[in-house]
Amino acid sequence: MPSNPGLVEARRSDVSLAHATRPSSLLREVLEGLRSEQPTLPAKLFYDEAGSRIYDEITALEEYYPYAAEVDVLNRHGPDIARAVGPGRFVIEYGAGSSVKTRLLLDALHDCAGIVLVDISGEHLEAAAAGLAQRYPWLPVEPICADFSQPLELSERAVRAPDRLAFFPGSTIGNFDPPDAVALLGGIRELVGSGGHLLVGVDIPKDRATLELAYDDPSGVTARFNLNMLTHVNRLFDGDFDVASFDHEARWNEAQSRIEMHLRCLRDLQVTVGGERFGFARGQTIRTECSYKFSPEVFRSLGRDAGFEPVTAWFDAARRYTVHLLRAGRARVQSGG
Repeated sequence: MPSNPGLVEARRSDVSLAHATRPSSLLREVLEGLRSEQPTLPAKLFYDEAGSRIYDEITALEEYYPYAAEVDVLNRHGPDIARAVGPGRFVIEYGAGSSVKTRLLLDALHDCAGIVLVDISGEHLEAAAAGLAQRYPWLPVEPICADFSQPLELSERAVRAPDRLAFFPGSTIGNFDPPDAVALLGGIRELVGSGGHLLVGVDIPKDRATLELAYDDPSGVTARFNLNMLTHVNRLFDGDFDVASFDHEARWNEAQSRIEMHLRCLRDLQVTVGGERFGFARGQTIRTECSYKFSPEVFRSLGRDAGFEPVTAWFDAARRYTVHLLRAGRARVQSGG
């Protein structure tokens, strides 16, 4: 295999959650969430090595339609996406995962100038970067283990690239409350620069039964994924969650247009995390994820609020899911008060 300097250089860094997010910052986020009236844990904690493997199992489930729907969009509309994006793009992918969808995009673009893979799971990131370097030996591949909700430091090569395309698959933008989603999109707009583009997967609202089944499959894979978060918290922050004392729960919150994943406590218990003690009553829940479902009109409005202009959107064959292409406008000047 021809050498790939971008990959070799990036591999010298330590790819781990501790380096992707400062431990003190992440612990503060965890403790603040657990102190809340509705206790929460940040969804980024799903993705340790075990969680990333379980998520790959979820993507193969028949009930979990978003993955297959997005793959369908990329397969069916790849040439149209390439024409709309234009030639010679430098891709920055948010949440690279196993990079199946990355390969579909790169195959459609043909002449990509390089790619940065951003993911919080170091093990998955290294494997994905190595796989892409082998499949596309001419392509500079730069893995960055990072929490992409925080500002990213790009390499000089990526900063110099004039035509940047952010790729944000997996409907992950739905994991952010709308104001936070706008803030994240605004950061992406700054990263791609005026005239840059964002290609983003967005799930659409649908009936309660379909949505709840997608996040609570009968075989229990999503339950394992959710419960693994407690194991991850125990390992990172010297916690003593008794995982067997919690159960997985998925709820469609129609008023907020979001699926919520919770861990429901099966008995009264006390838990220590990061040296702080928390009490949980039987039936109380910890919310671990919100997954907002946006109509095309609502998402276009969010994009405009962040400084993007809609270009077009593509649907899967069953019209369950959209992939939007947005173009970055000029930075907005904030008026003084």
